[in-house]
Amino acid sequence: MDKNMTHEELLVQVSQDYYYSNLAVSELSRKYNLSRYLVTKYLEEALQSGIVTIHVNSPVARNFQLETEFKKLFDIPHIAILKGDGSSDANANNIVAYSAKRIQLLIAESHVVGLTWGSTVHSIIDHFNSELVDGLVFTQFVGENMKYNSRTGSTRMVEHAASRFDANYHVLPAPLYVVNQTVHDLLPQEPALQQTMTLASRMDLLFCGIGTIASIDSIPTWNTNKSELFPGVDPSQIAGMLFGRPYDIQGNFLIPERDTVMGISLDKVLATPRRFGAIKSKFKTHAALGALRGKLLTDLVIDEGIAQRILTANKDLNED
Repeated sequence: MDKNMTHEELLVQVSQDYYYSNLAVSELSRKYNLSRYLVTKYLEEALQSGIVTIHVNSPVARNFQLETEFKKLFDIPHIAILKGDGSSDANANNIVAYSAKRIQLLIAESHVVGLTWGSTVHSIIDHFNSELVDGLVFTQFVGENMKYNSRTGSTRMVEHAASRFDANYHVLPAPLYVVNQTVHDLLPQEPALQQTMTLASRMDLLFCGIGTIASIDSIPTWNTNKSELFPGVDPSQIAGMLFGRPYDIQGNFLIPERDTVMGISLDKVLATPRRFGAIKSKFKTHAALGALRGKLLTDLVIDEGIAQRILTANKDLNED
């Protein structure tokens, strides 16, 4: 044992050899010239002091009965309802971890993957295992949400996802909304946007969180100009936000006059074979119900608590 080693450094070395290298206590005793009693004591001390933490990954349990009910009621091809009450951090983490695992399997079979923004998407990306997928490209398919200084902004999200797979990525250097009709129609023809727009039109997969009008209210520029962003739309009818666009409780996109979103058309977005969403908040019940009723997603991950709230909301609406 190195006499210049501090006690804390010794605890780290012993713990690494025990947990990472799988050395037995007897081997550690010989290596560090310590009694077996001291080795055991040091391992316990490392746990108590926080040098070593132990996390047990238990399999996530699913409620298959509820999943069957949702498939019959909403005709969604792929849904996972995890056991949980829709409130605890542990349940939210399970939703993110399970979503990441499922999405990563889909990514392995994809060539062009689109994604949006937000804390849920960022957390899912953080849970990806690093992997090399030949020919894979990540892309924005709508413009920037103006969270330029946030790690959950659109551009940074695409970069973050690509880095996990050592993949290429394409950004869309334009704002999410363009209200000037002439600029909106001509901007996609600019060389800086053409390549991304063409690529995004060929997406095999997209994954996203599901938003509410609060996501618009949180950005001062959008909040101030909501009537111009969504001309003719009654804000009280907005149940949720997907792909930058508002929709009602029936899943109808509320774009009666014109679409101000800068990106590929809504028809092209909805033509993407796999559209994967994850919800970890019980406060997005109506947003989830609208997305399910409108068949806006092909894949959804929620937990039991959120699922029960969706069923209750759906029943109440049917009775009205």
